[in-house]
Amino acid sequence: MKLAVFGASGGVGRHAVAQALQAGHEITALVRSASAIPIAHPRLHIVVGTFAQPDAVKEVVQGADAVISVLGVRKGDTSAVCTDGMRGIVQAMNAAGARRLVALSAYGASETRNASLFIRFVRRIIAAKMRDKDSMEILVRASALDWTLVRPAMLTNGKRRGGYRAAPTLTPGLFAGLSRADLAAFMLHECSEDAYLRQAVTVSP
Repeated sequence: MKLAVFGASGGVGRHAVAQALQAGHEITALVRSASAIPIAHPRLHIVVGTFAQPDAVKEVVQGADAVISVLGVRKGDTSAVCTDGMRGIVQAMNAAGARRLVALSAYGASETRNASLFIRFVRRIIAAKMRDKDSMEILVRASALDWTLVRPAMLTNGKRRGGYRAAPTLTPGLFAGLSRADLAAFMLHECSEDAYLRQAVTVSP
């Protein structure tokens, strides 16, 4: 497959790029700096730019069989990275004729905001981040794309175990830890399987 990846330099994004290359896929990624992804590979194409440059975003998605968004904010950043980025991604996909979108969200977003006392507490602590995810989900759902929203359990830097559970109605355990490597594997799998088309799916170990 030809994959477009946004957020490729982040924790989940680096796993997604490495696993996709290992699986034989071709990848185009948008990064702010050419040194953001320390991988050199003939099937990895880097586009240096930002979401303020629509032509760069469109270049990334042009000809893609699927688009993966693993955008996220750095600690302490309260900007609407996911919403602003997704707005550019949706516009670029529409312009380029790309259809399949697999986007990272968060458990506790949208209709899961009141899933438990713990989730309500988390939303108060990271209110700006969760509002950003809520707004991003609204944009995705309103689009005509073939989308899947992925809501993982608490993420860890553990090794890829190759095992996870996924379902739209799944409730992750309070201290369930899903490795970023396993999350990346699920998102790559969903790009080709379409098991949760136009659904929000929770992923947990």
